[in-house]
Amino acid sequence: MIDVGSAAPKFALTDQRGNSVRLSDLLARGAGAVLFFYPKAMTPGCTQESCDFEARAAAFAGEGVAVVGISPDAPERQARFAEKEGLGSLLLLSDPDHRVAAAYGAWGKKTLYGREFEGVLRSTFLVGKDGKVLRAWRGVKVNGHADAVLAAAGGEAAPPAKKKAPAAKKKAPAAKKKAPAAKKPAKKKAEAAKKSAKKKAKAGAGVRR
Repeated sequence: MIDVGSAAPKFALTDQRGNSVRLSDLLARGAGAVLFFYPKAMTPGCTQESCDFEARAAAFAGEGVAVVGISPDAPERQARFAEKEGLGSLLLLSDPDHRVAAAYGAWGKKTLYGREFEGVLRSTFLVGKDGKVLRAWRGVKVNGHADAVLAAAGGEAAPPAKKKAPAAKKKAPAAKKKAPAAKKPAKKKAEAAKKSAKKKAKAGAGVRR
């Protein structure tokens, strides 16, 4: 297990794009690097942690710090993970034999549902440009972790996401008015029809005489 102030173990691992990535190259290009070790791509906790780092990638870049995720997943799975979750700003490295994780003390015994096994111990390390470990987080709890690392790197924590206001409810359409009932024939028209019928009857009687 490495301590703060000690030299960060060097490595060369393959990223999600198939490129070889060396710690020395990362440090040569910037002011430092964040290395976060996670157990398995596309699992809930690892997805949240990676997305939290992705959301703050621009702030880390502003401090000259590269953000690198490392897990035992194959490069192809890392690539699917990056594409599915939009992790384009992160380097996701494959450590299939977990040698790098072990060198950083991020591999060891774990217990889940009473079963003991070996696996990745969720851990994060902030490495300075000189290659020494500036900060170490072990037994990481995902919530708020990316902000804590960003603050240690000299950046500002991201503001909490604003909740969207509930959409205004649409008013129910007003009930349609019933069409007015057809008007009954006017009384005058009915009387005129009766008079016309009487006249015709009289005329007919005159002809018969």
